[in-house]
Amino acid sequence: MKGSLAAMLAAVKALNQAKVELNGDILLTAVADEEYASLGTDHLVQHYHAEAAIVTEPTGMQLALAHRGFASFEVETIGRAAHGSRYQDGIDAILLMGRFLSGLDALEQELLGRPPHPLVGPPSIHASLINGGTEMSTYPASCVLMIERRNIPGETVEQAEGELRAILERCAQADPRFRAELKTLIHRPPFVVEAEAEIVQAVTKTMTARFGHPPVRVGAPFWTDAAILAQAGIPSVVVGPTGQGLHSAEEWVDLQSCAEFAEVLTHTAIRFCAQGEVE
Repeated sequence: MKGSLAAMLAAVKALNQAKVELNGDILLTAVADEEYASLGTDHLVQHYHAEAAIVTEPTGMQLALAHRGFASFEVETIGRAAHGSRYQDGIDAILLMGRFLSGLDALEQELLGRPPHPLVGPPSIHASLINGGTEMSTYPASCVLMIERRNIPGETVEQAEGELRAILERCAQADPRFRAELKTLIHRPPFVVEAEAEIVQAVTKTMTARFGHPPVRVGAPFWTDAAILAQAGIPSVVVGPTGQGLHSAEEWVDLQSCAEFAEVLTHTAIRFCAQGEVE
């Protein structure tokens, strides 16, 4: 994202130096917290509105028109603490969670087998974190599981929650001792933009003119703030420079692609805001 930010700054500088007259304003935003709750973009859309947006996540100069959303859930199975010798008194919350995990495994396979979205593929789910028990000789009274669900355009968090509640209900029907609680934590919607949207057409035409061929249109494998912008009524597209090593010890971005991307941003701004082109 540092490479993308550099390209955005270079584009705005180029427009200023060329004294380009635009029919509108350009807002350059660098927001915080996209990796968790997106507080930056949430604040942004409460105070500003735009006719369109370019989210400059690194896409290898491919044009991302969609990505999946996500929701995180917490499931707690409730047992009864007792000394390990008191089998008649104890209820093992970890074993109860095992019943739920078996159902979650079946749900994962069912989700992956659903008809995929043409750009982002099928929905998915995984167990992220688990914690339970206090010591070796005690029946665990609680076991807590954290779950992440990735939903495709057209799905809602309510649907995802309903799938988990259905598993809990089946577990309770199979074992009268089964007790559990489900909490929905943070969730964000999926993103999709129509290929005919004006901002998509503007970026496509600019990149075609710059590189001699239309950009490849894809679905991003990751979530982005484009979903929040779209939800606020701002048509958006996701495109950015080439790089590798995201979230690893060694990240890098290709400097040539950053320079090319700055050109794309500059000419897209002119095309979108002034319906023209410059040399």
